[in-house]
Amino acid sequence: MLNTLDVNLHGKRHTDFDLTRIAQAQAQGFDMPVTAYLCGVSIKARAGIGVVFGHNGKGKYGRFDDGHLIRTSDVIKIEKDGRFWVMTTRNSRYVLATFQRGNGRASLRDFLRLSQGQNDLTP
Repeated sequence: MLNTLDVNLHGKRHTDFDLTRIAQAQAQGFDMPVTAYLCGVSIKARAGIGVVFGHNGKGKYGRFDDGHLIRTSDVIKIEKDGRFWVMTTRNSRYVLATFQRGNGRASLRDFLRLSQGQNDLTP
């Protein structure tokens, strides 16, 4: 008898708008290395949540594949670089290509307002 493991990976398709914004970000280039591009981003409890594209840490079992939902580690800072926002965590840098409709940009504004002068990470 074979041992089988049923794994459901949840993901989303990138829209044409997402792909256009990712192409624009890639064409812009960035001074520091980029870990991945995120679409449909919102920020909750100091973590970025979005749909990943072009992650440089893809695993052989589908971890970080394009279209997968991702929750980042604690966000250290978010700053504007050219036309795009760049989110820095402990070990990664993500370009925010698009925001979640409805609350994505509001969550960015809240994060920027609440994190001014604060560098406390989640214990």
